[in-house]
Amino acid sequence: MTTTPETTSPQHDESRAGRAPRWLLGVGPLALIALLIGLFTLLNAPGLTGSGARVPEEAVAIENVRFEPGRIIVAVRNEGVDPVTVAQVNVSDFFAQFTQTTEQMAPLQPNTITVGYDWVQGDPYEIALITSAGGKVTVDVVAAPSPEQGAQFFGLMVLLGIYVGVIPIGLGMLWLPFVRRASRVWVRGLLAFTVGLLVYLTVDATLEGLELVAGSAAFGGSLVVLLGAVIAFLVLEGVEGLALRRRRDRGDAAEPSPQMFALMIAIGIGLHNLGEGLAIGSAYAVGSLALGASLVIGFAIHNTTEGLAIVTPLARTRPRLGRLAVLGLIAGAPAIVGALVGASVNQPTLAALLLGVGAGAVGQVAVKLLPMLRSDTGRVLTPITVVGIIGGVVFMFVTGLLIVA
Repeated sequence: MTTTPETTSPQHDESRAGRAPRWLLGVGPLALIALLIGLFTLLNAPGLTGSGARVPEEAVAIENVRFEPGRIIVAVRNEGVDPVTVAQVNVSDFFAQFTQTTEQMAPLQPNTITVGYDWVQGDPYEIALITSAGGKVTVDVVAAPSPEQGAQFFGLMVLLGIYVGVIPIGLGMLWLPFVRRASRVWVRGLLAFTVGLLVYLTVDATLEGLELVAGSAAFGGSLVVLLGAVIAFLVLEGVEGLALRRRRDRGDAAEPSPQMFALMIAIGIGLHNLGEGLAIGSAYAVGSLALGASLVIGFAIHNTTEGLAIVTPLARTRPRLGRLAVLGLIAGAPAIVGALVGASVNQPTLAALLLGVGAGAVGQVAVKLLPMLRSDTGRVLTPITVVGIIGGVVFMFVTGLLIVA
């Protein structure tokens, strides 16, 4: 038996020979963009070669202000795209002598400015940094001796993080026996109360983040808050999808379990508490001990109900004590990390980004909890769930006034 060799048409061979490699099709547009930019530069394009007259875009952020005997230490960073030189320092309309670690700050480069000034404790001061291009960056502070940032200071930050995050949430989780004995209707009301808490936290974190970067276009300005929220929302959605896929592979129900809901709530609250820790650490770092103490008390009362939010989905389960402890640490321990970071550097853009992450995470959990509010008739918004949601928002608002005060 003879076999006939496979023949191909000349047109087919020609099409295969003329087909470009796949990697070349992907790299080709990038090479054309690089060629276009190179051509634009060779033509002395203004803004790229520096040949044209252009006003420098200065974006200097004051990260920290410390008061030491006879001097004020200001930590700044260049958040713009152009080099910046601090030419003068004005303290309450007085041009003071100063030294700095670098004469010209490159993009993203930090600088420490030491100002010789005999300040008076308790007096308010306006510190203005004037750049060589005529720009002006100001900050209003009240003089107070800054604490020494040694091992004892950072140990205090850890202790404050425990007071603010871990202990209040742990106390709130003690409501679990009460939740387990509640009827189905009351459990739905408590879940609605949890949704109200999360809705308030989402809005609150978003507004705080936007306020931190108000009037600043560095690193995208307010966009960093929205970027952090979107990233956190999508990441949690992806993690949840992966967990549900594993449940289906094991033959379990293809919906989040109560344990998963509790974990999602703990993660969202933990990311939010990271921003609270930043606020406390920043207050203590600049010597505002009274403000820091009021924040500790306010956040402690504010966060107790967050423990209730974590255990409410577990109303019909019997979780182990170790699992509850882990959930409490996930939700509360980030306050410790935030306090340590806030005490080290007060970076508004970083804080705004983290607040956005917390808002996105908490908002994602609130959305996922809504189906659990359905009644026997399939309605989500019933009298008890509406009262619960409003109650959660109002409770967080009222306790939040303690933080502002």
